Amino acid sequence: MPELPEVETVRNGLLAHVVGRKISSATQLHARALNHRSIAPIEDLAGSTVLDIKRRGKFLWFELDRPEVLVAHLGMSGQFLIDPRETKHTRAIFTLNKGRSHTALHFNDQRTFGWVSVERKSSGVPTSVSSIAPDIFEPSFDRADVIANIKRRKVKIKTAILNQNIVSGIGNIYADESLWLARVHPESVTHEMSAAQIGRTLDCAKEVMSQAIKVGGTSFDDLYINVNGESGYFAISLNAYGRENEPCGRCGALIKRISFANRSSHFCPRCQKKRG
Repeated sequence: MPELPEVETVRNGLLAHVVGRKISSATQLHARALNHRSIAPIEDLAGSTVLDIKRRGKFLWFELDRPEVLVAHLGMSGQFLIDPRETKHTRAIFTLNKGRSHTALHFNDQRTFGWVSVERKSSGVPTSVSSIAPDIFEPSFDRADVIANIKRRKVKIKTAILNQNIVSGIGNIYADESLWLARVHPESVTHEMSAAQIGRTLDCAKEVMSQAIKVGGTSFDDLYINVNGESGYFAISLNAYGRENEPCGRCGALIKRISFANRSSHFCPRCQKKRG
């Protein structure tokens, strides 16, 4: 599933290709493309102009010259592509005009877990995003408050940083990488960790995701590509995720994989000692 760096890469691509263009037409091609909570069909957006593209965690939304916004969640395999050659998995098309220039923005989704929706905003964010916590790059992110929130819980630290109601945007890949960089075991119990350890984990998450954004995120296959159809290159920089039985780049011990909440967790058993 695309995580914050991948969604931010898509946002940056959309900024370059979409902002300032008028949506001359919008067409839904698949029943599951539109979120059931949408207040209107996407066809109603025809005639509006895209003013900005914003993001919180894994959510994107298009600011328009009207009160409504177009919200998108990429799910497992959602993509926004500009004039793609392959349209087999296109679920919605937005025709965009600027003067005599015309382009087609496709919302592709092979596994159909992603969606778009027409929504209004509350406190500056779309209604579907209102319950999602600010991500670590937002000005409204309160580091001290988030540390205190995590510290008072009796959960595993990886569970805490994956909780989108605590801090949004971090998924399995960047959780493993952040905990490796912070030298924190994924099963450390939060209320037994120090505030400094929790803070270091959050700071490492920001550092890891910043580096991932610079290289376009992490691509393991063609389910995640940017708006030009290009892959991200952070996979070559991964230190823990997906590296079971490979030597830790810091100490040489073999990376271990354990089951974690119906998924896998990768860590170094020497560098990342369990706490709690």
